[in-house]
Amino acid sequence: MPVIKPISDLRNKANEISEIAHHYDKPIFITKNGKGDMVVMSMGHYSKLQMKLDLYSKLAVAQSQKAAGDKGRTLSSVMRDIRKLIHETA
Repeated sequence: MPVIKPISDLRNKANEISEIAHHYDKPIFITKNGKGDMVVMSMGHYSKLQMKLDLYSKLAVAQSQKAAGDKGRTLSSVMRDIRKLIHETA
């Protein structure tokens, strides 16, 4: 169930909202005059969302490349390149 708080709580109970955001690790919907206005979340939750968006973006690129006929690379080729990078930086 979503957490919904009025905008006055953001001003008057900021510490409580921060605790809720960190404890439940989900966004808090802030209302203004009874209508949705903003979303507040912990930095950790925001970071997770950003990582998901980045992953979805990369998957979309891969999907379009495959649809265009790109065969990609073999696992052994990728692993060989990774090992080479590791040895170069060591």
